[in-house]
Amino acid sequence: MKLLIENQMVTLKVLRQAWLEPVEVQIGRDAHRRIAESNELIDDVVAGGERVYGVNTGFGQLASVRISDNELAHLQENLVRSHAVGVGKDLDDNIVRLVMLMKVIALAEGFSGVRPRLVEALCALLNAGIYPRIPAQGSVGASGDLAPLAHMSGVLLGIGEARVDGELMPAATALANAGLEPIVLAPKEGLALLNGTQVSTALALAAVFRCENVLSAALVAGAMASDAIKGSDTPFDRRIQNVRGHGGQIAVASVLRELMRGSAIRASHEACERVQDPYSIRCQPQVIGACLGVLRHVCKVLQTEANAVTDNPLVFADTQAVLSGGNFHAEPVALAADYLALAVAEIGALSERRIALLIDTHLSGLPAFLVREGGLNSGFMMAQVTAAALASENKSLAHPASVDSLPTSANQEDHVSMATFAARRLHDMLDNVSNIVAIELLAAAQGLEFHHPQRSSATLEGVLAAIREVSPPYNEDRSLSGDIARVAQLIESGSFCVHAASVLPAHNE
Repeated sequence: MKLLIENQMVTLKVLRQAWLEPVEVQIGRDAHRRIAESNELIDDVVAGGERVYGVNTGFGQLASVRISDNELAHLQENLVRSHAVGVGKDLDDNIVRLVMLMKVIALAEGFSGVRPRLVEALCALLNAGIYPRIPAQGSVGASGDLAPLAHMSGVLLGIGEARVDGELMPAATALANAGLEPIVLAPKEGLALLNGTQVSTALALAAVFRCENVLSAALVAGAMASDAIKGSDTPFDRRIQNVRGHGGQIAVASVLRELMRGSAIRASHEACERVQDPYSIRCQPQVIGACLGVLRHVCKVLQTEANAVTDNPLVFADTQAVLSGGNFHAEPVALAADYLALAVAEIGALSERRIALLIDTHLSGLPAFLVREGGLNSGFMMAQVTAAALASENKSLAHPASVDSLPTSANQEDHVSMATFAARRLHDMLDNVSNIVAIELLAAAQGLEFHHPQRSSATLEGVLAAIREVSPPYNEDRSLSGDIARVAQLIESGSFCVHAASVLPAHNE
């Protein structure tokens, strides 16, 4: 993908594509002008001897220490070196790519006081596929994502390590192989690189993109489970949704109706005596619709943040002002990530309840545990236990991270957002839900086949066929671990999004 950074809002659809594949980035003429104008003001400040935080002072509680002009470049390099203290597993390259792209977007707004050369150097890393090795842990989400962004920034200086085509190597080697020179930082440039919410935002965005994959699969699984237990599609009637009025509920019910349209299984029991189905079937529009509403809200917050200027101080060339503020505080991302965690947990919780319903012969009308010769075979008994274990884990992981502030920097930074963990833990939750929904898809497929030769809708029979390509029918006991993993991979690849694409915000905005 080629992307020109100029004056436009970068959309979620573009960011999603940058998460999926390498991106070639170029700075437009207007962006170049804005960057240069703000940099000129920083040069004037240095030449005039005015004291400005982070330009010619120390950082944090050391802000009162004045730095001599001949040490200003050394100051910025020391900032990068001293702050590169991340620990833990490395961020995946596709998330690092998002971090780098959003840092380019922020600097290109022209409020950071850096040279155009610095932004172009960051673009050159992206365009060469050089992805800094960034440890995932070490940020509290204020003043921005300091430690992880220091690891990103170090590669520009030839410090640290980077990956190229999946191979880890010294940063200096990666630069040399691409014909690039390490950069020497000018006043404020280290601070502009390190201040910012790009790591928290990238982790949250990646969670949004994955959540769309999971939510789509959960809708398909829910429709399959509804048909497998001979449930009613009446609760999905548009009139019921319209009188409540929630957009997510209306959208989800529409998707469910379309998925089940034309099912011969449904037609076979329209005159049955069952009055109402359990809530995990009947209330899918209300529950998953609410989760879709959360996802839509989070998308709006993150699209704003992805295009935001979040370093400090900010440079306003038009009014010749350098102002210190707090845009680096990632509270909007933290709260959005915590909100999304609730939705992710609920998607998994509802799916697990449908699995329990499918294996219960008294409620589903299907063979006990979805297998012939029950007793000799245990069927899906333990698969539901696994789903229950994962759903329970997510209850703990859904606890809000944003309420757990710890002061840092000798109490100068006395309230922090914990946005980075808030966003990072979403991926553990999504791993769990992918596996829960994979189990439901396997169980629902088994349930539908018990009704053959009566067929479900053409769409759901197509999904059943796709599942059978990676998981054969369960005729006698065997390990389902590999089957679950293969179906979970289908979910993670976005294979089910085609059935819900019209309602997915990052596919359409």
